[in-house]
Amino acid sequence: MEKVVLITGASNGMGFEAAKIFAANNWIVYAGARRLEKMAPLENSGVKTSILDVTDHQSNVDFVARALKEQGHIDVLINNAGYGEYGPLEEVSLDTARKQLDTNLFGAADLAQLVLPSMRQQQSGRIVNISSIGANMYTPLGGWYHVTKFGLSVWSDVLDAEMKPFGVRSVVVQPGLTKSSWSDIAFTNARNNLKPNSPYEKLIGKVSQFFKRASSGATSADLAKVFYRAATDVKPKQRYFNSIADRLTVYIARNHPKIWRAIVDRIVK
Repeated sequence: MEKVVLITGASNGMGFEAAKIFAANNWIVYAGARRLEKMAPLENSGVKTSILDVTDHQSNVDFVARALKEQGHIDVLINNAGYGEYGPLEEVSLDTARKQLDTNLFGAADLAQLVLPSMRQQQSGRIVNISSIGANMYTPLGGWYHVTKFGLSVWSDVLDAEMKPFGVRSVVVQPGLTKSSWSDIAFTNARNNLKPNSPYEKLIGKVSQFFKRASSGATSADLAKVFYRAATDVKPKQRYFNSIADRLTVYIARNHPKIWRAIVDRIVK
């Protein structure tokens, strides 16, 4: 029986590349994103594309229902959809913060609730949640983003503990900074979230420069390979990283909070 994978946020970046890798390995791939036209190149590889807004429950229902109707089963869900709603916590509106939570956390939870009954019934399945090293470390301006990624990681751990007895696993991938448009979008959002004559204008420049210096050479294709490993490892890990540097960053921030705070203070100095 051919394996079936659902991938959200597949219109560009890591999700787009992951769809290509799974298709190349003879998986039946359902790729969803808000911008259907950007996924058109995937159709040449046999990927089945759908309009998907993970903040819309009915959109999620339709996405999952299509796969179950056409294939009868789902083996893997990759919760990749997400973005960075950056900006100073004093000035980011709570409505904007709720949008970040809806996309990065509640969208993943909604999709999981939709696929889990069939996975539990077949006694197999895997949910791969794309968190971030930002789940364990933090930088100024990323407050709500860090909250969502920390929440997604803890939620995944609880889900894994609950579903493991049924043969279903929930794992986390923690990418670091990659060669993508993610940072550009995050800092565009940061500027859009500023109030007139905001005292945080200079901070955006400082944090943006830090991100440029800290950016690794990893590409979306590199991370897509990690997605595939997380989905197919016979003995899955709770956490997957692309590089030693990403793993080390998480280790320092989590186990040596004073050291990490000193790094943060140098960013804003």
